[in-house]
Amino acid sequence: MSDVIAETVTETPATLLFVDDEANILSSLRRLFRPQGYRILIAEGGAQGLEIMAQEHVDLVVSDMRMPEMNGAQFLEKVRGGWPDTVRILLTGYAEIEATIDAINKGQIYRYISKPWDDNDIVLIIRHALQQKRLEREKLRLEELTNRQNKELTDLNANLEARVLARTSELKQTLQSLEAANDKQKKSFIMSVRVFANLIEMRNPKNKGHSRRVGDMARVLAEKMGMSALEAQDTFIAALLLDVGTLGLSDHLLGKPFQTLNTEEREKVSQSPVRGEMALMALEPLQGTAKLIRSHCEHFNGGGYPDRIFGKAIPLGARILAVVNDYDLLLMGSEYAKPLTSEEALSAIQASKGKRYDPEVLDAFVRQFALESVVLAPVNEVALHSRQLESGMILSQDLAGQNGDLLLSKGHELSEQIIGRLRGYEQMGKFQFTIYTYVQVVE
Repeated sequence: MSDVIAETVTETPATLLFVDDEANILSSLRRLFRPQGYRILIAEGGAQGLEIMAQEHVDLVVSDMRMPEMNGAQFLEKVRGGWPDTVRILLTGYAEIEATIDAINKGQIYRYISKPWDDNDIVLIIRHALQQKRLEREKLRLEELTNRQNKELTDLNANLEARVLARTSELKQTLQSLEAANDKQKKSFIMSVRVFANLIEMRNPKNKGHSRRVGDMARVLAEKMGMSALEAQDTFIAALLLDVGTLGLSDHLLGKPFQTLNTEEREKVSQSPVRGEMALMALEPLQGTAKLIRSHCEHFNGGGYPDRIFGKAIPLGARILAVVNDYDLLLMGSEYAKPLTSEEALSAIQASKGKRYDPEVLDAFVRQFALESVVLAPVNEVALHSRQLESGMILSQDLAGQNGDLLLSKGHELSEQIIGRLRGYEQMGKFQFTIYTYVQVVE
């Protein structure tokens, strides 16, 4: 026999079953393959081979073709039916071609080996057969692993998509809640500012409605001149709180037109913008507002106070406030001894174009408001009595009490509680509110 190079087996040794009715053939095969590291089983016939197959795990079976009772083809056919993963090899003589073909067809054998065999050839054939089986088994394992991982990945992607959708929905709801809360807080903040502005005006009854009119005009003009929403809001709030610095002045000074004040009195009044800024210094949301209040008495040509800055160094919001505030004061008679008409007031501020007022702001003011004291964009509104109010309605105008005090500001959303209070006020004072709300459109 030829020299055979032994195979190094790194995994569990394969089990080989040799089936032959000749004991010397079985002994020869056992001596040949035991040194290769395989686990060797032998059977002296097909029936015994099947019994062993039923009890042991066999990786490869080698069967002789010519055996009594059950030939190799019949035996391997039964092996194929019961253990299809077992590799099947047939030992046959040259004269057994027809039987060999039958074994190939019915038993689907891996190879057939002719007798007498070459030791090196039969070792290599069986080694290659086992290697192929391992490769096929590994291929099946990898395919199964891939299919399982693909299924897990598909499930993960589906679950991930569902989680992303759920999280996105949750974030949207949270964002909507935050936006609603922020909007509510903003409305509450503006309402607080309006109430405070109303308290300021209570010091000087002649100024009733002044801050609201100036605020409305300032906001419209700020938007028309391209200011951002935040800058326009700062300008609007500054208009409402413009006179906060006058709270420290005496009633005597508050009641006199500025043109009739003496030098000492004008000096005291001139410190009002600084005191107004200081009053708001501690409130972080009103820092921009405080700066506008300080600068609204500056003149475009540098002749104003308190810092004598000029031109574009004066904040745009302050330049807007200078025009709309002085215009409304002229209509009220606070600057001179008597109120002026719209034409007279407009003529008076145009006389100071480029001096007291920024020409661009003044031109924009004239284009927007012409000769009317307050001209705002028309709104769809309806006048209602308290018994006609419903929760959710929005005020289109400020609501004032009998004495002119601000009760609710424009844009306030009415609730059942607020409506109940308004009806209670009417019963106590024996009067009836006229309440303006936006027309509700039913789609």
